[in-house]
Amino acid sequence: MLNEIYNARILKLAGNIPLTERLAAPDASATAVSKLCGSKVTVDVKMDGDKVVAYGADVKACALGQASSSIMAAHVIGSTVAELREVGAAMRRMLKEGGEPPREIYDGKWKDLEVLEPVRNYKARHASTLLIFDAVEEAVDAAMNAKQSQSVAQ
Repeated sequence: MLNEIYNARILKLAGNIPLTERLAAPDASATAVSKLCGSKVTVDVKMDGDKVVAYGADVKACALGQASSSIMAAHVIGSTVAELREVGAAMRRMLKEGGEPPREIYDGKWKDLEVLEPVRNYKARHASTLLIFDAVEEAVDAAMNAKQSQSVAQ
């Protein structure tokens, strides 16, 4: 049964995570940790308005956390805060509520996330799969809040 979630496509994604160098001067960083398995991801973002223009991550996670991190890294640059929140919400619905994978949103840009659909049947694996979405959302929110605070101060 676990073969369905640890398939060749997931293992390939897990072994080829792009953008694994932390940023020297990020607008914000965030870390998410799974209490259940100890998986941990730390992400850095640089923003231009509400778009991610630079990204780096340190991923210390299981194959599922690595695979979701790989897909995130492949598509995060150029994504807006709203898009990233929508994708994260779609992933949470997919895993926790039996929703559809985010195949169609943003012209299919996030279609690769469908590879993680079988994880919905393994509740203990949800947290590690969703870590990257939690960390990215926290980082982009922090970056936007910091920029807003700077604007107000000026």
